[in-house]
Amino acid sequence: MMLDVSQETRVRASIEDTFEALLEELGPANRGMADAPMPMVLEAHPGGRWYRDLGHDNGHWWGQVQAIRRPNLLEISGPLMMSFAVSNNLQYRLRVDGDETVLTLKHTALGLFPDGYRDALMEGWASIALRLQARFTTQH
Repeated sequence: MMLDVSQETRVRASIEDTFEALLEELGPANRGMADAPMPMVLEAHPGGRWYRDLGHDNGHWWGQVQAIRRPNLLEISGPLMMSFAVSNNLQYRLRVDGDETVLTLKHTALGLFPDGYRDALMEGWASIALRLQARFTTQH
């Protein structure tokens, strides 16, 4: 089956600040189910790894940076959070629109997905977008 998710989020911050906040949210500030802390490592350079470090050489590899063009693009490929046969491509594109940054997420995947998986995935991506918006809303 194929999974195709697209989301657009408007953030009241500069494109540079939004990009850096995105790296933080996908990395050390990441949160999982029920908003539980789930710090990740995101090596923000081509070929850099994105993974959850559980210590003592334990963890979960989510993907690697396929492309990065600060502050406009972050693209990651890999299994992401899925522990089944799947191939993912995750793209975050950023552009300026007036005094806001428009953040567009595109997640495409091919694989065998359990029932209801797409809905849970949509909630997870939406929570990252909401946290990004909140970072800059609470500062004003």
